[in-house]
Amino acid sequence: MATSPLASSPIGIPKSRVRQLFAASVGNVVEWYDWYAYSFLAVYFSQQIFPDSGNPLVPVLSAFAVFAVGFFMRPLGGLLVGAFADRFGRKAAMTFTIILMGVGSLILAVTPTYAQAGVLAPIILTLARLIQGLSVGGEFAAATTFLVESAPSGRRGLFSSFQYVSTTIGQLLASGLAALLATLLAEPAMDSYGWRIPFLFGALISLVGLWIRKGAEETSTVATDIQEGRAERPKLFEFLVRYPSKAALIVGITIAGTVAYYTWTTFLPTYAQQNVNFDKADSLTVGTISLVFFMVLQPLLGMLSDKIGRKPMLITFGLGFTILPVPLLGLLTDAFASLLVIQLIGMVFLGCFTSISAAVNSELFPTRVRAAGAGFPYSLTVAIFGGTAPLIGTAMKDADASYLFPWYMSALALISTLVYVFALKETKDQPLS
Repeated sequence: MATSPLASSPIGIPKSRVRQLFAASVGNVVEWYDWYAYSFLAVYFSQQIFPDSGNPLVPVLSAFAVFAVGFFMRPLGGLLVGAFADRFGRKAAMTFTIILMGVGSLILAVTPTYAQAGVLAPIILTLARLIQGLSVGGEFAAATTFLVESAPSGRRGLFSSFQYVSTTIGQLLASGLAALLATLLAEPAMDSYGWRIPFLFGALISLVGLWIRKGAEETSTVATDIQEGRAERPKLFEFLVRYPSKAALIVGITIAGTVAYYTWTTFLPTYAQQNVNFDKADSLTVGTISLVFFMVLQPLLGMLSDKIGRKPMLITFGLGFTILPVPLLGLLTDAFASLLVIQLIGMVFLGCFTSISAAVNSELFPTRVRAAGAGFPYSLTVAIFGGTAPLIGTAMKDADASYLFPWYMSALALISTLVYVFALKETKDQPLS
């Protein structure tokens, strides 16, 4: 007979934590490479996929609108794939998400141009982005809980940091390949066919990630208990019914982090191109250098959080992004060093959030509903605030009000900072329940 909904087993202890770390990270690299290739290449393919309106900003605005639409599939992915991970295990969920991402990337690679297919071209582009959004939302729910559950006592911050180490490697591959192609190919060639190459490459390496993830070891014995009838399946919204305050807390924690993250790591090169006529190829190079720096910071800051706690790290991040966006972006010029210094300064404060995001979210929920509980409110917040950041920034530029964008970032950072100070309890020393 099945036990009560509250029944659970101890978290499984993996035989090789290094293998667990590698399996989650390598698959995550593939996931996020495919996801970010879109944003880095939008300035090239937008003119091909969307109709010419006479205003060069309109196709880019349309491309970022599709970027935002993809984000709105992430909460659905976080909910459905998170529930799947809680019922059937983290490993099965991570296998599913990487297959989805590969399919989405392949569709992007073969999307016809507007000249070839008319309105069908942006429709196909949007469909591919919806598939990728579902995959990425599910990936966060499954992979972050998998990483944190694989960590030894006192090292959850360190293991958590590899979520963004692997995410950043994926970004680096995407931005690095985009920068290489932009250097080797003339701009007409990039606009014509060069932008398709990274998407095709992403579809191919998805197969590699799928193969590597087959060696992962399941971390949730609760899922095993459910499958063998020793525990009842969690209901789809059980995490919300039983832990509404924790779900709301994740929203408050994430608002500032997601806007800062997608602005500083993804949109800032495009922002520089739009506002100070920064060179396209140089902006990609600056972005690549900054991402390497950001990646190196993650495990260092994750280990620091295991020493001093999650709360001081988040407060540092929140105060930094409440104060700095307006003066930093106000100093932006078309000089290479200007964008590089601004991006590096922001990365230091941003790392105080990203390095521990997975740990903080996972530490709030019990194993039984951890993936859905951490995945859905996080992905919903990312969709509303993170996915729309490039669109809002571009729209403000189109309305000759780009000076408002850094104020928008600071206002959201202030909201999260108040949450960190007054609503968040320290979780680093609490055992995973």
